[in-house]
Amino acid sequence: MSVSEADLRPVPVHGTEPGPDPRTMAVLRRERDALRDRVEAGDPSGVGRQHDLGKRTARERLDRLLDEGSFVELGMFRRRREAGPETEGRRPHTDGVVTGAGTIYGRRVFVYAQDFTILGGSLGAEHARKIHRVMDLALDAGAPLVALNDSGGARIQEGVAALDGYGGIFRRQVAASGVIPQISVVLGPCAGGAAYSPALADFTFMVRGTAKMYLTGPDVIAAVSGERVGHDELGGADVHGGRTGVAAVVHDDEDECLEDVRHLVSLLPGNNLEAPPADPPTGAREDVRPRLAEIVPVEPHRPYDMRDVIGELVDGGDFFEVHEGWAPNVLCALARVDGAVVGIVGNQPMVLAGVLDSDASQKAARFVRFCDAFNIPLVTLVDVPGFMPGTAQEHAGVIRHGAKLLYAYCEATVPRVQVIVRKAYGGAYIVMDSRSIGTDLSLAWPCNEVAVMGAEGAVNVVHRRELRAAADPEARRRELVADYRERLMHPYRSPEEGFVDHVIDPVDTRAALADGLALLRDKRRERPRRKHGNVPL
Repeated sequence: MSVSEADLRPVPVHGTEPGPDPRTMAVLRRERDALRDRVEAGDPSGVGRQHDLGKRTARERLDRLLDEGSFVELGMFRRRREAGPETEGRRPHTDGVVTGAGTIYGRRVFVYAQDFTILGGSLGAEHARKIHRVMDLALDAGAPLVALNDSGGARIQEGVAALDGYGGIFRRQVAASGVIPQISVVLGPCAGGAAYSPALADFTFMVRGTAKMYLTGPDVIAAVSGERVGHDELGGADVHGGRTGVAAVVHDDEDECLEDVRHLVSLLPGNNLEAPPADPPTGAREDVRPRLAEIVPVEPHRPYDMRDVIGELVDGGDFFEVHEGWAPNVLCALARVDGAVVGIVGNQPMVLAGVLDSDASQKAARFVRFCDAFNIPLVTLVDVPGFMPGTAQEHAGVIRHGAKLLYAYCEATVPRVQVIVRKAYGGAYIVMDSRSIGTDLSLAWPCNEVAVMGAEGAVNVVHRRELRAAADPEARRRELVADYRERLMHPYRSPEEGFVDHVIDPVDTRAALADGLALLRDKRRERPRRKHGNVPL
């Protein structure tokens, strides 16, 4: 390449020659502003179609998610590369995804929102690179990442480059797992390989009617197997919220969904090196709750709603429940006790008597591991008759899935408080954060029953021969049950043997939790050095 005389000409010293015409810069600014306005406004026809579908645009969603005026966009003018006739006239700015950072309640988050009005939100190479960059920035900055998914999938015209883009997203998600919170919000289609991204996130939100997530769509299924199935029936919000467990939270509309995402972010630390954001103390350590003595029946087989108990224990009765529709026999929620964020796991006697089964074990295990990764203390409310019996559960792998929950609690190093509300039988007692697997503080109500199994079942096993020989088997059974309860299941048996630290009045439970969490606030326990354990996945 040759150098011209003009290239060698000295740069004029300031003040010796006139600078560039100021109108030139003004023109450039006007052109930039006009382009920015066009990009932000989007294609009117595409925006109209999006609204007709009952969906908001990517920028409208970000406006509702983030604090007003806080969004800083990255890569607004990015476009796909020229690749021949197939890209001619098809190179819109942003390439179908809006990326950047903003704040939620004043706390920094990084975001990307796929724009269905541009190329159907499909993922191509530049689209993926924009997502990769914002993910890298989130990890470097130690801030949560929120992904708003609304995409037709991989951009077929770009071939393997699109697939490579997805791979880069997944690799970064795994690298960020347990380091920064990752929230995925499905607000439209999310098909094919794209569906793995919400599955890798810590929490996935979906909106009924518009969100659809599956690996293979209805048309492919029909062509391969002849099975006819609709989009919602195959992968709608209620399917993933109630049957597969992929969706942690399901909502009826986008605004409600995005507001709930804001609520969740307000409960989470920015990263694994920070404590969760704390509110000022609420006086919980002196708080007496008389209603707690009325909610739970003394009789071990009578149902009640554990949500009512949680509502009495947490600040303002407000808690954020996850996976409400999936495995409802166990509850998982984030809340505050005396201003401090806690994770709550509780059996739900209203559903299947609160037994643990395969799905409930997986649900609770994942939640426990999340809380442990992000320094959120754990409160476990126990009222469990055991694991679900039967061939269906045994063949479904209840042993393996139950071991996941056992593993999660044993591995957790955050402060842990167990409250035995009523009954705690068999292996399920052990798994629900018992003293033997490392809980820091075990409390129990006066109606607690801790045993290998219920009195009736125990008597039927231990005294079966005696009962067969008895003149009046039923009368003898009642006598033996009463004796078993008196000797082995009375409320102070476990405290006497050191398995429970204290028997508390139910009305004092909120205060006892606040005291216990304050006692454990500075707990430090390092895991033994190793590459990683082998979770029974």
